Amino acid sequence: MKTGETLAIVGATGSGKSTIISLLSRYYDVSGGTILLDGHPIKDYTLEELNKKIAYVFQKAVLFSGDVASNVDFGDNDADEGTLDSAIEISQSAEFVKKEGATYPEKVEQGGNNFSGGQKQRLAIARAIARKAEIYVFDDSFSALDFETERNLRNALKKSMSGATEIVIAQRVSTVKDADLILVVDDGRIVGRGTHKELLSSCS
Repeated sequence: MKTGETLAIVGATGSGKSTIISLLSRYYDVSGGTILLDGHPIKDYTLEELNKKIAYVFQKAVLFSGDVASNVDFGDNDADEGTLDSAIEISQSAEFVKKEGATYPEKVEQGGNNFSGGQKQRLAIARAIARKAEIYVFDDSFSALDFETERNLRNALKKSMSGATEIVIAQRVSTVKDADLILVVDDGRIVGRGTHKELLSSCS
C-alpha cells in the first residue's frame, strides 16, 4: 500500500488479524517471505526505529497513575501543550477531561480504573496521535465507542492525519468500509482483498 492510505483487516476472533500486526511490529519475524517498509525489509530496522515510525493503539487500553497530560505524553515525553490539546480534541476526549479554569486536572488511577472503557480507548488514541508517527495501527481500538463517537473520531482522524498511513483492525463493517484496501482474514489466511464495494460482490 502507499503512504497516506488506509488498510483495514477484518475477520472473526482468532482468525489471525493481530498476528499480522505482531509481525509488523517484529514481536516475532516471518518464517517465509519479506515484509517491506518504505521499500526496505523490516528486519533491517531496529526495534527502536520501528517504534518511532509506528504508533499502536490496542483494544485493551493501558493507562498509568498520574494525570491525563502525563498519560497522553507517555509515548513522546516532549509534546508541547498545543500538541496535547490537539490530540485530546481529535480523540474526542475533551468532553470528559477538560475542566473549567484548568487544562487537564483529571487524576488517572492505576490502570485508568476511574475511566470507562470508551474513555480509556480515546485517551490511548490521543497518546498515539501526540506521537505524530508515520504509521498508526488501531487494533480493534474503537470497539468500546458508541457509533456517533466513533464516527466523529474517525472524521477528525481523517482530517488531521493526512499523509500518515493507517492500519485498522476491526469487526464492525462501519469502521472499515471507507478504507482504501480491506483484507478479510480467516483461519490464518487472507481470503478476500479489495474495497468494501468490491468485497460485497466477491467475498462471501
